[in-house]
Amino acid sequence: MNKIIVCMSGGIDSSLCAFLLLQKGYKVEGLFMKNWELNNVCTTHTEIAEVKYICKKLKIVLHLVNFSVEYWRNVFKLTLQEFVSGKTPNPDSLCNKEIKFNLLMKYAFSILKADYISTGHYVRFKNKFFFKSKDLNKDQSYYCFNINKYFTHKLIFPIGHYKKIEIRRLAKFIFFKIYKKKESFGICFVGNNKFSSFFNTFFPYKNGKLLTKNNIIIGQHKGIAFYTKGQKNGFNIPIILNQTHWYVLKKKIHTNILYVTNQKNKFLYTNSLVARQVNWLQNPFITTKNFTLSAKIRYRQIDQPCIVYNFISYIKVYFLYKQKSITEGQSIVLYKNNICLGGAIIKRTFNRK
Repeated sequence: MNKIIVCMSGGIDSSLCAFLLLQKGYKVEGLFMKNWELNNVCTTHTEIAEVKYICKKLKIVLHLVNFSVEYWRNVFKLTLQEFVSGKTPNPDSLCNKEIKFNLLMKYAFSILKADYISTGHYVRFKNKFFFKSKDLNKDQSYYCFNINKYFTHKLIFPIGHYKKIEIRRLAKFIFFKIYKKKESFGICFVGNNKFSSFFNTFFPYKNGKLLTKNNIIIGQHKGIAFYTKGQKNGFNIPIILNQTHWYVLKKKIHTNILYVTNQKNKFLYTNSLVARQVNWLQNPFITTKNFTLSAKIRYRQIDQPCIVYNFISYIKVYFLYKQKSITEGQSIVLYKNNICLGGAIIKRTFNRK
């Protein structure tokens, strides 16, 4: 009997993941990762209690492991550095790359002697390809693009073959205590705190000038690291000027200046980008340097047609239609139909002629 370790959080998806694998005849064991110790924003005690309840209900072994030091070093510190440098990182994707689908897998295989790993992600892996989940509204392939492809044959994602409503119906009969549990959103280590207040404890924010694209001072920002390209409002602007919407256009970190515009359609849209740290789950560039694919530059975005040029250490992406607020530090994930091919980290944007 193959032994499979299920990464469990106390939520519906990971709980049903363990149940479905039991039904398929696997020897299932649960594992709960503690990734944060600085404060109680991640409600770890509550989550552990819920996971213990689920494992007791399923009559499976539960392993508890603490990856807080590794999470701090490989996820949180890098996230912090990116924010300070003016970028907008994606800690969820970084956590998947460094913790769930790297450290956790090594621990499960070497220490727990597992044959497979499973998580509650809404994605499907079959015939060596990563497919979007059956429930496209819940599809999480965007967050899985940077999985080490040499481990993929050891991964099983049963939840991706169901719609969320089907998972909730199953949970109602199997885990009545948690089936109405709300989904978690946002960054784990921030919790219910205000984003700027949380990060201000690690690096003090500093007010700075708010300028238009024509270098006219119209107000102040509240700390340049806390703004994202395309963000609307949230500035200290005189009432007479604040009767319209203002959007972040660009950031000048070294001078602590934030540029904004009220001309949404003209200045917030670009049609090209360069991305690095490329990870291919399936590399389509075996016989050609460019390929017509589709891409997402943010989670839940509708696939956007584009031409991708593959170079040794980076890719260039030319979109057929201009994209709003392409953000440095975020992920671009590439698809061919419903297959996730891989992705990269956006480094800069530009408009091609």
